[in-house]
Parts: sequence; structure tokens; C-alpha cells
Amino acid sequence: MPEGDSVYKAARRLREQLVGRPVVRSDFRVPQHATADLSGRTVTAFDSVGKHMLTRFTGGLTLHTHFEMDGAWQVVGPGKQLPRTFDEEVRLVLVTDGPTAYALRMPVLELIETAREHEVIGHLGPDLLGPSWDEDEAVRRLSADPARPLVEALLDQRNLAGIGNLWAVETCFLRGASPWTPVVDVDLRAVVRLAKRMMTHSLDHPGQVTTGDTRRGHTHWVYGRAERPCRRCGTPIGFRDSVTSSNWQRQTWWCPSCQPGPVPSLADRPTRPGQRRGVNEESFGSRTRRLSGRPGLAR
Repeated sequence: MPEGDSVYKAARRLREQLVGRPVVRSDFRVPQHATADLSGRTVTAFDSVGKHMLTRFTGGLTLHTHFEMDGAWQVVGPGKQLPRTFDEEVRLVLVTDGPTAYALRMPVLELIETAREHEVIGHLGPDLLGPSWDEDEAVRRLSADPARPLVEALLDQRNLAGIGNLWAVETCFLRGASPWTPVVDVDLRAVVRLAKRMMTHSLDHPGQVTTGDTRRGHTHWVYGRAERPCRRCGTPIGFRDSVTSSNWQRQTWWCPSCQPGPVPSLADRPTRPGQRRGVNEESFGSRTRRLSGRPGLAR
């Protein structure tokens, strides 16, 4: 699932290419909006809020999208089209007087009145990358359930918006805390400040690097490194397929030596699940496997 910084960068690039341009033709390929027509409206904004994106148009209309695991935006130049091999993945085509934007595999795509945006993002906690970031409120929300495991609290978008699995497990490592440490035993303000600093740094740098080493295979401390030696102490990196006993499945990596504390009793054999992350020059989003429809953490 694209994390807040990836969605932020996608919105920024879309904004640079499409804001101020009139829509010449639109083609919604989802049943609920099959007859919707945005032609004649002008794109006024692309804004990210946590992992959500809000595309605003003149006339008080907003397109709300959430990438979940599979969604992406792709933009092609004037007069160009996406290759036909993508036809089955297209959910929306926005043809402007310049570039054309395609929403691909977008699991959440809905038109709402701009005045009702609060109905789709009002549940979110403070946005780590937003202009109205409120550190005190984020810490207050994280502290509300003292016994909750740290990684689960960080992933719950009702506490603070934008952190995904990568930033959650890397933050836990850099703070030296087991992902399952109860939040009451953690310096939450330090955790939040670290996460914000790393995600903010990512906005102006390619990829999502936490080690300071941009070489392929060297960018993360624990994320995606099951059974490999810890970069600090050499201990094999641990892996669990679920962060809690709930039905919400999230893969979690940690160093048993550098991150002392609680560990689930689940004796899963470590695996190296294949994942694709990041945003390339043209496709803004993720093509990873979707794990939707499971209760647990607010997205």
C-alpha cells in the first residue's frame, strides 16, 4: 500500500501537470459513476491527506481516491494514449487540453461534493505531511489505548495519517522498540517526530530510504529483510505475518536483539514476501497485491 509520502509525491506531480487545465472528456469505468461527465470543468487541485487523494474541480466537485494496494495514476502527453494492455485496469480517463490522466486499478474512486469531503477524510488523525500537522493531538490519540501495540497504533490512520508498514517498522527499529511494545512504554513524541522527519525527507528524494544508503538492497534496516543479518548487530531479522491477533494482516519485521520487548507467540516461519514499492516517473502508486476487505485498522 502506498504510504503518505508516496501519495503526497503523486499528488504533487499530478498537480504540476494538470491543475488549471479544463477537462475535455472524462470516461468513468466504474458502475456507480458510469454516466458522470466532468467535461467543461477545470482541475483546481490535487491534494493528499494521509493516504487519500482529493482531486477538485470547478463547480464544487471532488474526486476522492484511495490507492489501497493496487491503485495508481498514470499521465501521458498530449495526443498520446496508454497502451491497450492497460485497458482492463483503467477506472477513469481524464482528457484535458494537454496531458491525459488515467486512474488504474483504483479500488476507491468516488465523486462527492467538495463541501462533503469531511465525510471521507474526517475520521483521519493529524496528517504527518499536512499543513495543519498537530503533534500534540497525534500523541494524544496514540496514547488513548495504553496497552495497544506500537506498530498497530502507528498504522491506525485515526491516530495519525500517512504512516504505512514501511515507515512503521523502520521507525520501531530506529527507536529500539519491539513493534509489539505497548504504547504506554514508549516515548511517543520521539516516535512521532522521527516518523515525520523521515517521511518529510522522502518528499524531496527518490524512493523511501531509512539507512542513508541509496544502493539497491541497502535502503532499509529491517523492512523486507526476513532472516538476513541485522545491519547493526548481525542478528537474523525476525518476521511475523500479522501485527496483532485481529483479522487485519500486516507483515512485520524487526531485530530481536536491537528491539527488545514483547513478541507474538505465533511461530511463523520467516518468509520473503515479494513486494514492489515506490513511485516511478510515470506511474504514481503501487502495483502490489491487494489485501482489502479485512477489518482492523482505519485506512
